[in-house]
Amino acid sequence: MTTYQEAWGQGARLLAQADLQGSRLDAQVLLGSVVGMDRSRLLAYPEQTLTSEQEQNYWSFIQRRCEHEPVAYIVGHKEFYGLDFSVDQRVLIPRPETELLVEEALSEIRQRIVQGQRPVVADVGTGSGAIPISIALEEPRLPYLYACDISADALAVARENCKRHHVTGRIRLLEGDLLAPIPEPVDVLLANLPYVGQNEIDEMRSDVLDYEPHLALFSGPHGLDLLYRLCKEAATSGTLKSGGIILLEIGYQQCAALTKMLHQLWPQVTVDCQKDYAGWDRLLRVSLPS
Repeated sequence: MTTYQEAWGQGARLLAQADLQGSRLDAQVLLGSVVGMDRSRLLAYPEQTLTSEQEQNYWSFIQRRCEHEPVAYIVGHKEFYGLDFSVDQRVLIPRPETELLVEEALSEIRQRIVQGQRPVVADVGTGSGAIPISIALEEPRLPYLYACDISADALAVARENCKRHHVTGRIRLLEGDLLAPIPEPVDVLLANLPYVGQNEIDEMRSDVLDYEPHLALFSGPHGLDLLYRLCKEAATSGTLKSGGIILLEIGYQQCAALTKMLHQLWPQVTVDCQKDYAGWDRLLRVSLPS
């Protein structure tokens, strides 16, 4: 029988041979998923042995990771904003940098609540639902949020996550293209839309390009098509209230082009760009005049 320590070590070596970075951590996460233990318990009981079924499942997981399948898809979940979300190949895996979008949204929502407002909030391109669910759980004073996606498959995952976190009654899931399904004007519009350009395909890692849904990754030659279209719809559809804001996650080279376009749509708009933890432009805040 193979001990936890032996399985972990051998798994890490196989992943390293497949040129995967973070091989020890990946092997540990996969082992923990198979035996139902977190990191601290694995370290505390290295001498325990896997059952034959666990061992079979573990080596299957290691093989899948050697083929560069993302760990989150293998184990079926991913942590985001301190919460655990179900994920599979129907949705993009939540990234740490997207937590900036949640933080900025919460700050804006809370300011408006303190001022006596009950802001209407909508997340466009919601995917797994990680953004609106995180906001709903962090700000219980917000009665509901809209969460839209063009993909019925993605909404099925979001629905599962709403049930998982007991916010089904507060997250209103809507299927449709961009702003079309939103039934009322909103105060805070959030979007983590696809923003990778087709010109970046050659630079992408295989675990992203080969496994994550392209519908949630790519948006035209330079990654700007959907962001442009969302902003134009917001400017002409009446979906965004006077004094409302738009919060967008963007690509690191897109700030200047988007700022120029936004000033053409709304001459009096205020646009601020914030950097992510790595120092790249990542969050665009668009504030409309009252």
